[in-house]
Amino acid sequence: MAQDIQNAVIAVLIENESGALARVVGLFSGRGYNIESLTVSAVDAERKLSRITVVTSGTEMVIAQIKAQLARLIPVHGVCDLTATGPHVAREMALVKVVSHGETRTEGMRIADAFRAHIVDTTSGSFVFELTGSTEKLDAFVELMRPLGLAEVSRTGIAAIGRGPQTFYSNQESF
Repeated sequence: MAQDIQNAVIAVLIENESGALARVVGLFSGRGYNIESLTVSAVDAERKLSRITVVTSGTEMVIAQIKAQLARLIPVHGVCDLTATGPHVAREMALVKVVSHGETRTEGMRIADAFRAHIVDTTSGSFVFELTGSTEKLDAFVELMRPLGLAEVSRTGIAAIGRGPQTFYSNQESF
């Protein structure tokens, strides 16, 4: 019987030091786990901590292995599977460059308005839109811009946080 492949959004609190991110990424590449999205930033300057949000996929057993192995890495302070712990908010940001003239330019602005995208740069022949939202929303925007002169896309990857009063520490699993 084939096991279902599922996506997991995993938050990792890690020491903000040289090579720490490389160890996390090395864990994934060394064991053949796929990273679909990866974001990282310092979140606590006083305690020198960074937060990584990684989106991965696999069977339930593979996801459990990933979480357990992450928790054993030396620079890791905590691991939280936001997908498993309940509702969470996940957003991604994209910068989308569209090169167009005439009616396609007007159509691009109309679609951008419908998606609540912001124009962050404009020239006589191009726009750069900034758009924030779910991955599906960004995918839909990019597909609509494609026939209108889509020239370039830069995306951040998922940033996620649990909903409600619970925090990263209260959601941590023990290994």
